[in-house]
Amino acid sequence: MKQIKSPFKWRHFEPTVILLCVRWYCRYHLSYRDVEEMMRERGLDVDHSTVFRWVQRYAPEINKRIRPHLKMSGTSYRVDETYIKVGKTCKYLYRAVDKEGQTIEFMLSARRDVSAAKRFFKKIMRAEHRRLPFSISVDKNAAYPEAFSTSQVEKIVPKDCKLRRVKYLNNVIEQDHRFVKKKVRASQCFKSFHTAERTLEGIEAVNMMRKGQVKRLAVSDAQGQAKFVASLFHLAA
Repeated sequence: MKQIKSPFKWRHFEPTVILLCVRWYCRYHLSYRDVEEMMRERGLDVDHSTVFRWVQRYAPEINKRIRPHLKMSGTSYRVDETYIKVGKTCKYLYRAVDKEGQTIEFMLSARRDVSAAKRFFKKIMRAEHRRLPFSISVDKNAAYPEAFSTSQVEKIVPKDCKLRRVKYLNNVIEQDHRFVKKKVRASQCFKSFHTAERTLEGIEAVNMMRKGQVKRLAVSDAQGQAKFVASLFHLAA
């Protein structure tokens, strides 16, 4: 039987400690130095730069491993984008939720145009936990109608799906942006597009857990969430 290679090989700290730091950083409004200080209180000398490397390595891994465990989404999508500061410029975080506010997909983009919207529609339709949409609600961004119609022609989006441009319908996603924005503000700003993209994967994955999107895992069960993340890596919390 082929042995599964551990993603924690050559690490100097226990995997449970590493995942704890990554999960705390992605879940709460903490900086890397805050996590360093919290670990020091527990007798562990973990440098903030080490925590940064852990987040870059394991945040995308948590996002990837959590996907098969998510509840199926609704069929009414809300799509919107929000600004994320990267270096000295602003990038665009595209996000999609259903009408209950459950995250379907997200994507960081350097531009806010037809091409980016098309790529996001394509990514949404590849999400493992999505149901085929009956409608997609967007704001007044002029790129969406062209991207939507082209996606239908290319059979990315179902032909019977409707595009709705009604502002109040997107209130649910605008409210949902707040968790991500607060977390990003606590981080001050990202140095590069690559680090922003990888960190946001962890933030969004933990946000899905926080909202109760994981099957058989209660919103208020903090211990259960810690055990669940450990189980994704075949560890005992």
